Amino acid sequence: MPGTEDPADVRAGFALRTIDLRGAALDHAGLKAALPRPELDVDSASAAVAAIIADVRSGGFAALSALAARFDGVEQAHTRVPAAALAEALENLDPAVRAGLEESIERAREFAAAQVPEDVSVVYPHGARVTQRWVPVRRVGLYVPGGLAVYPSSVVMNVVPAQAAGVASLAIASPPQKEFGGLPHPTILAAAELLGVREVHAVGGAQAIAALAYGVPAPAGSPDGADLAIEPVDVVTGPGNLYVATAKRLVKGAVGIDAEAGPTEIAILADATAHAGYVAADMVSQAEHDPNAAAVLVTDSEELAAAVRGELANRVRATRHSARVAEALSGPQSAVILVDDVAAGIRVCDAYAAEHLEIHTADARAVASRITAAGAIFVGEDSPVSLGDYCAGSNHVLPTSGTAAFASGLGVATFLKAIQVVDYGRAALRDVGDHVVALARAEDLPAHGDAVLARLDPEPDAPDAGAPR
Repeated sequence: MPGTEDPADVRAGFALRTIDLRGAALDHAGLKAALPRPELDVDSASAAVAAIIADVRSGGFAALSALAARFDGVEQAHTRVPAAALAEALENLDPAVRAGLEESIERAREFAAAQVPEDVSVVYPHGARVTQRWVPVRRVGLYVPGGLAVYPSSVVMNVVPAQAAGVASLAIASPPQKEFGGLPHPTILAAAELLGVREVHAVGGAQAIAALAYGVPAPAGSPDGADLAIEPVDVVTGPGNLYVATAKRLVKGAVGIDAEAGPTEIAILADATAHAGYVAADMVSQAEHDPNAAAVLVTDSEELAAAVRGELANRVRATRHSARVAEALSGPQSAVILVDDVAAGIRVCDAYAAEHLEIHTADARAVASRITAAGAIFVGEDSPVSLGDYCAGSNHVLPTSGTAAFASGLGVATFLKAIQVVDYGRAALRDVGDHVVALARAEDLPAHGDAVLARLDPEPDAPDAGAPR
């Protein structure tokens, strides 16, 4: 369903379109088709990223070095950030930023600790037991983006749940910065040091994902004993641009990933009771991330929509990254969506499955409880997405582009695997043996049944195993 631009927006430097769904009897598929999404050249990105991954796998550090020179403008002898650089970055960190990071870490650790699942067991007759136990993965690679902004908060969001899960080996990758001598941004390094992560690599983009997934030997001629290799990991997590998200998709299977987190998005479900200034401020806050960032307002109030547009006109002109925000608001991924009522708005929000969903309605908690698809829900006018980005205690690495319909945000479970343990003795096996044999024969897998019969009808002199261990 096409949208229309508001002339006042255009005069203000952006063109946030309106999609009017009032009176439209659309099913879930119809809603999804009508909703705003970014126009990303995924096919071209996939081809470019596949070539980078192949280059890193075959060329090792030489490929990483060439890619760093090409994309980041830096020359590298290796990717490993020296321990002294980590310590120096923390020593020089602005005390106010350090205090903010420490508060963020404390709250994130408390929430992560509460997520750690307990092992469970079920006991069947004759002492048979089936257990599910949770085990951390061996090693994880945590990607922290660079580009248009600096993200020490993403260090916190990646590292804290991995540590809470008990992962023994953590490696951070973040793009090298020419202005910092080819190292990642000092605030990124300071956050890593604050969290006790000693392995940080100056490598960004799709090549970082490839290096973490497949590993990269130490550069030729490295001193004996120098820890300059990138050992392959079991899980890669972290947000990034289209190329990072595409790389994660392409290495999935060789390693686990959290989600294909692409450009950020905010949806706000609001009614006539909402504060237009707060809604506009929150839309601008996410639009400043990236020209491809999405800002979507879903409302049943034309008056609120008009008031939000007026607030946006002022805020877009005043904000530091005005051009970037205006481009994001003008893109096909952003819109004001008019609906008949809040119930219709809920259906739209579930079809959109936003990374971040704010609820600015009367009885916001009750409305939030009816949402079934969102990466994170922010309830009421005093729970802005910015709070979740830094100090709510929640995690800001969340599924985007509608994948919140089936995917979850980063958490402790991302770094755990469940192992099922089956412990039956002879008497317990005898209880279900006939059923196993019948089902095996029904599936034309008779040897499966024979494996049970070999135990239930042993050789005449064979001992009986008796009770379970």
